[in-house]
Amino acid sequence: MLLSALLCSSIALSSASPLRTAVDNQVTFGLGAPESSIKVPSGFNIDLESKRLVQFSDEEEPVLVSELEKIVAKAAGRKFFDITDHPESAFSPVRVFKHNYGSPNATELVKPVLKTLSTDGPKANLEKFTSFRTRYYRSETGKQSQQWLKSKISETTDKFASSKLQTLISISEFPHSWGQNSIILRIKGSDPSAGTVIISAHQDSTNMWPFLPAPGADDDGSGTVTILEAYRALIAADFTPVHDVEFHWYSAEEGGLLGSQAVAKHYHDHSANIKAQIQFDMTAWVQRGSREEVGIITDFVDPDLTSYVTKLVETYLSIPPAHTKCGYACSDHASWTKYGYPSAFSIESSFETTNHNIHSANDRIDYSSEFSFDHALEFSKLAVAFAIELGGWQN
Repeated sequence: MLLSALLCSSIALSSASPLRTAVDNQVTFGLGAPESSIKVPSGFNIDLESKRLVQFSDEEEPVLVSELEKIVAKAAGRKFFDITDHPESAFSPVRVFKHNYGSPNATELVKPVLKTLSTDGPKANLEKFTSFRTRYYRSETGKQSQQWLKSKISETTDKFASSKLQTLISISEFPHSWGQNSIILRIKGSDPSAGTVIISAHQDSTNMWPFLPAPGADDDGSGTVTILEAYRALIAADFTPVHDVEFHWYSAEEGGLLGSQAVAKHYHDHSANIKAQIQFDMTAWVQRGSREEVGIITDFVDPDLTSYVTKLVETYLSIPPAHTKCGYACSDHASWTKYGYPSAFSIESSFETTNHNIHSANDRIDYSSEFSFDHALEFSKLAVAFAIELGGWQN
């Protein structure tokens, strides 16, 4: 049976030498193949026989598959939206707001904040974050890791934000039925009607077979701590924006962009004005022998915002941009694009030289010297620049 063969292959690969699961040549997946009887381990809230509505490209009709078939599709390298909760999104593409971004012009405000960024916090935070056996969105440890992350964000706020600035900051959970919630942090701007600026990463992790260990150091523990460090530096500098500036840590990216879809739909349903959204997914890997660079994704994004992000990299970072593609539904920026909002996506390098160890037990900090906190810090610089340049800073 094709399903069983793919499943066994996925389990074997997950404990083998470095593998590449995020590839462009997506493997053909046999939907509707017979399912084996598989016992779900304790600590996981998942029904492998439940039906999910999944879309594998914007040129294909959505298909109904089992949860197990969805897992195997993921292991085979296929990218998709799980639109079970929002089926209307497959048929109603929309455009909401368009913005003119111009060129970066706040260097005197940005550069002093960049000097305060450090690798110390990201190292300590990622060591803890990867200590959870898995951050799979339907697991008990996935919920525990989310609760720890929220407490760390609150602790950072209490420690580094002035009492006055804290009155402008809210930290909340965006609830999801599967247990691991997304986290939304808002710094209230002086003119909220001017449009919201969103900086995001995804907090969950997965192995090719989700019941196996998934430390998720790079995917996407790196993005999670990257934007947390940017937030720390901003509030330590008493950043008081004109626009609302939000930091999002999404749940269930690995399940088909479930968390970000729910959040983006909520904002769309409430007619939110989103000026710009940028995703940070995998920020810490520099393949040996390759040029150190910032990957700027060019497909399924807003071209004007992407051009602006490229200018930010050229203005504020010490390494060059590299335009690259990652395919359909490859990270949470795609949810914002789906609902008509301007989105961008930065990744650790050109797509072909990204970390080969994702979705395995080898996605660890200590697996290779190619994992670099100094490289991740460049992305914290980008997040800081994005917040200040687009969010504005009150006089």
